[in-house]
Amino acid sequence: MTFNDTTPIAALTVGDVKTLIREINQDAQPVSRTASGQYVYGIRGIEKLFNVSHVTAQNYKNTILKDACMQRGRKIIVDVEKAVKLFNEFKQDGRKQ
Repeated sequence: MTFNDTTPIAALTVGDVKTLIREINQDAQPVSRTASGQYVYGIRGIEKLFNVSHVTAQNYKNTILKDACMQRGRKIIVDVEKAVKLFNEFKQDGRKQ
């Protein structure tokens, strides 16, 4: 079903609502593509990228991923390609997280 601004919520079936929620979640993902690559934003982006807790993501940002992160005030931007490369290098060195 195609949704538009005039479709009343009461007219949607459970399946329609599930589809709508999936579409909204896909649009809200913290990953975006630009001409220069792929980025995630904030600690939550790091959490989702590496499937880790908030504390672990903060630790990664401050240590392993330091060179892949740019921060201005509260805004954090992480270059995914560089972050994954740094993480893999860290793991291959045999050091613990």
